[in-house]
Amino acid sequence: MNTKHPEKIIKQHAYNLGFDIVGIATSEPFYRDEKESISRIRNGFMGDMPWYNEERVHKANHPEILLPEAKSIISLGISYFKDTRNNINNEYIGKIAQYAWGKDYHFVIKSKLNTLVDQLSTIFEDDFKTRIFVDDGPMNDRAVAERAGIGWFGKNTNILTTKHGSWVFLSQILTTLKLKPDKPLKKNCGNCIKCIDKCPTNAIIAPYKIDARKCIAYLTIEHRGAIPIELRPHIQNWIFGCDICQEVCPVNEDVEATKEDDFISTHNYSLEFLISLLEISEEKFRILFKNSAIKRAKRVGLQRNICIALGNIKDPKAIPALAKALNSNEILIRQHAAWALGQMKNKSALNILNSAIKKENSIEVISEIELALKN
Repeated sequence: MNTKHPEKIIKQHAYNLGFDIVGIATSEPFYRDEKESISRIRNGFMGDMPWYNEERVHKANHPEILLPEAKSIISLGISYFKDTRNNINNEYIGKIAQYAWGKDYHFVIKSKLNTLVDQLSTIFEDDFKTRIFVDDGPMNDRAVAERAGIGWFGKNTNILTTKHGSWVFLSQILTTLKLKPDKPLKKNCGNCIKCIDKCPTNAIIAPYKIDARKCIAYLTIEHRGAIPIELRPHIQNWIFGCDICQEVCPVNEDVEATKEDDFISTHNYSLEFLISLLEISEEKFRILFKNSAIKRAKRVGLQRNICIALGNIKDPKAIPALAKALNSNEILIRQHAAWALGQMKNKSALNILNSAIKKENSIEVISEIELALKN
């Protein structure tokens, strides 16, 4: 490599493309993180995500498997923070985790990474190889970010950065280029446990340990089955993901807002919009969320989540839509619609449930209706 100070050149090009933080790490294995991840799997803390297995964890923490002869990892962060203080407590708005407000970050960041790699190819004369990662490949992005000095692990397991808090998307370029690594930050959360105290489902079972089976983000995105009844009231009106442990984090106070237009959205998940989504067809769902991370929950999952949100909002305007949902072809939606109607404590809702149980043939749905009528 004939170019002097290649690390500075790489970082400047990344900043020019819109990345907010750039650090460089060695490509040595992440043994500590591998051990911790395997422990989480074996303890059942990862829930029902069959794709997240020990084989994947091993690959994620061994860069040499992902790219033979890899020598360095370029770690990049880009903010997605939007100021929500004016609507964060509005109980009549369906809540979406901020990361999913705008265009699917995979599309946005992969485009930037590919451009960056192309630029580096014209700068460096060496014949080097690269491989990019944006959360959808087997790369331990948080372990890389910590080693590269991007940020430090928070007790909610998010990476916390100095200027942008935890509101950052992480990505990586694994490369055979030999680069000078940055040093990890000497920071931690101290005695603060706000994220632990404020988690409504007690998903953060200890500092740096999350039981995904209780996490609202996991339940509303990754989980495909019925959401445990005892957790439904605590999900509040989150219909995709959850930001509570980030909203209460002191490090996230007064952070800089994103400069990336693709991460900003004008969507307003009003009560009326939630009701319309509850009735949306598969075709319209795919069109509406084609470029959104929300599509990961799938239509049935999102409608299940909306039923829970409407049950917690308790606005009788939602009763007709929930009554229609009781006739859905999907057992999962009928189950959660029954629960939501039971939360209304409304004579009309109870009449709908009494009528529905007479023609229902699913044991799961009948059980939900019976519990809803008792409560």
